[in-house]
Amino acid sequence: MTVPRLRFAPSPTGFLHVGGARTALFNWLYARRTGGVFVLRIEDTDVERSSWDKVEGILEGLRWLGLDWDEGPEVGGPHGPYFQSQRLDRYRAMAERLVAEGHAYYCYCNADAARVADAALAGGEEEGDAPRGESWTYDRRCLRLSPEDVAVREAAKQPRAIRYNVPEGATTFHDLVHGAITFDNANIEDFVALRSDGHPTYHLSVVVDDIDMAISHVVRGDDHISNTPKQVMLYRAFGAIVPAFAHVPLILGADKRRLSKRHGATSVMEYERQGFVPEAMVNFLALLGWSPGSGNQELFGRDELIGAFSLEGISSSNAVFNPEKLEWFSAQHIASTSAEDLARRIEPLLRSAGVWRDEYAESQRESLRRLIELLRPRAKRITEFVEKGRFFLADAVEFDPDAVQKHLGTPAALALVRAVRECCATVDPFTAAALEPALRDLAAAHGVKPGALIHPTRVAVTGQAASPGIFEVLELLGRERVLARLDACLRGL
Repeated sequence: MTVPRLRFAPSPTGFLHVGGARTALFNWLYARRTGGVFVLRIEDTDVERSSWDKVEGILEGLRWLGLDWDEGPEVGGPHGPYFQSQRLDRYRAMAERLVAEGHAYYCYCNADAARVADAALAGGEEEGDAPRGESWTYDRRCLRLSPEDVAVREAAKQPRAIRYNVPEGATTFHDLVHGAITFDNANIEDFVALRSDGHPTYHLSVVVDDIDMAISHVVRGDDHISNTPKQVMLYRAFGAIVPAFAHVPLILGADKRRLSKRHGATSVMEYERQGFVPEAMVNFLALLGWSPGSGNQELFGRDELIGAFSLEGISSSNAVFNPEKLEWFSAQHIASTSAEDLARRIEPLLRSAGVWRDEYAESQRESLRRLIELLRPRAKRITEFVEKGRFFLADAVEFDPDAVQKHLGTPAALALVRAVRECCATVDPFTAAALEPALRDLAAAHGVKPGALIHPTRVAVTGQAASPGIFEVLELLGRERVLARLDACLRGL
């Protein structure tokens, strides 16, 4: 048996989106599960829409997810180059080989007509397919040209494309997800392999690359099933082994329509900016269209996913992207991450928010750890440690006007805050365990429920109507800061 070789081949016309990330993950998991090779290839033949910034964005997204590649950009490998824009001569040579061996022919049809006739893949991106909403089949007029006609046109250097001559019969391939799939060749027109400008179509470039890079498994989205018979023909025309195909289900939004920007963020890095942890994203993406089989396990670490993953576990049904489920995964992985690791991840966010202190890495390291432990039970995203921890991190309290109006808007409330101030000045030790009974006794002495005292106190020391447990908050802030904040609140009001 040969070592499995899988590839992820994004086009840098956009950043790494959720669907592409899931495809990359499935390929990566299978390669790691089988001791295979994961190849990253950049399909950048669309010069007008491709850019290096988009390439960097794709690499950044893969790095954030922890999907390292064995061959490809930045790491090299024996099958390079790994950018299609650097392989154009190879595609042209292979297209000419198809002509020389009788599998393809020169097409001199009018360029304007060819542009309409060969608009690609139901959306105008690839030659060789009918435009969206139209039914058009190339009439093979150039296939009927005599050798003499071809020689005259070649001598005149007339622009021409190279079309594959689709044979009669049917094309069948076995899909590891869907089983045997057969296409009647009568429904497949002679598709363009090389355009008149010398650039390959998707069908030619992907097949040549997969052959040259010895790809054994092609794991990609269901939307590529219709492309596969054309590519199978090319593999066979070149005398190459057809790789194993596994077409994975599409990802849909809650409205059961294909996931897009209208469903919110689809760029992987946008989810990082929103504060999701990569372990949660990987866990979530893995279960979009894949099941580990028996059992109800949902939470997986990276090594557990590698150990459990199989192509046989991929479903043939479309998956639905559920943002609430992603948040649940993020909360679970945050809960299982050490406070020290979370502190390392949070530091860049604290710096960006302007509330980082060098002491948090030194003398106040324990205080930061305690803040993380205090906020962790409710945190779904790491950005919440900054947002909800600002009461501790910032020197000045930022008051929510609505919270002030609701809980500090009466003389009675302020009187309770003064009483709390006196209690906090004397309670000893200044711990949650000592503060809670002291403040509850204080509420009883004033003839009010504990909440009538706790809510104004919370707003006075945090500025907000909601926070972690108030007694733990008071302990974490410490007596000196609590008294200063209570005094400032009373002066201000």
